Amino acid sequence: MNSNQLREKIRNNQFNEPTCGYAKGFIQTNLVIIETEYADDFNYFCDSNPKPCPIVERLDDGSFNPKTAQSADLKTDLVRYRKFINGNFDCELNNLTDELSSEFTAFLLGCSFSFENALTNSGIYLPHFEKKGNVAMYSTSIDTIPSKYFSGPLVVSMRWIPEDKVDQAVKITEKYKKNHGAPIHIGDPSKIGIKSIESPDFGEYWSPLNKNDVPVFWACGVTPQLSLEKSKLPLVYTHSPGYMFVTDLKENEYS
Repeated sequence: MNSNQLREKIRNNQFNEPTCGYAKGFIQTNLVIIETEYADDFNYFCDSNPKPCPIVERLDDGSFNPKTAQSADLKTDLVRYRKFINGNFDCELNNLTDELSSEFTAFLLGCSFSFENALTNSGIYLPHFEKKGNVAMYSTSIDTIPSKYFSGPLVVSMRWIPEDKVDQAVKITEKYKKNHGAPIHIGDPSKIGIKSIESPDFGEYWSPLNKNDVPVFWACGVTPQLSLEKSKLPLVYTHSPGYMFVTDLKENEYS
C-alpha cells in the first residue's frame, strides 16, 4: 500500500494495526491537537526541543486537512487517538469527527518509523519493523527545555543494533533531522535513567538477536505527549503510540 491507500483503509475501519512497516518509503508523523490559545507556546516548546519534537507541519488554526497528505483528514485518518482532559488520559477514540472545532490547532511531528525502512534496506534487521509490531519506548532522566506551559522528560525509542553496524545506523539516521535524526544515546540504558530495558513504558520489548547487539536510543515523539499531560491543558488530542499519521512525503526526498 502507498500512503493514500493506507489512509483510506484506516478511514474505512479496514486497518487496525500499528503503522510501523506499512506504506514503506513514506514519512510517518506524530499528531498533537491543542486549543489554539496554547499553540504558539507549544510551537516554541517544539522549536526548543527539535530532536524529540521536530515539526513537520503546523496546520492553520481550525484546519484538519494537512498539506503534506493529499485529501487527508486528521479527524479520521489515524487508527487510534487519545483524549486528555486537564492532563489526565480520558479515553481512546477511533476518530475525532464529533470532537473538534475551529478552536483547535493541529501539529504533525516527525517519527522515527520514517527512517526504519532505510535501516532495513542497509541490512540492519529490525524485528518489530519486519513483524509490524511496536517499538520499545522509555521515559528518561533527561529533561526537555521548558516553555511557559510545557515541560517534562525526554522519551526515547530503542532498537538493538549489531555492534559493527552502530556507526552505519548513526550515519543513516542523522540525515532524518525532521524524524529525530541521530541517536541521543548508545549503550548502557541506566545512564539515561532507564531502570529496566525489558520493561518499556510504551510499546513492546524485543529481545536482542545476538550477543553483540547494542541498545541504541533515539529521541521519541511520545515526549510531547508527556509534556501535554503535565501541562494540565483543558483538552488535548494525540495519536496513540505506534499508530501514526502517514503523509505523502517520500523519505528519500524528505531526509
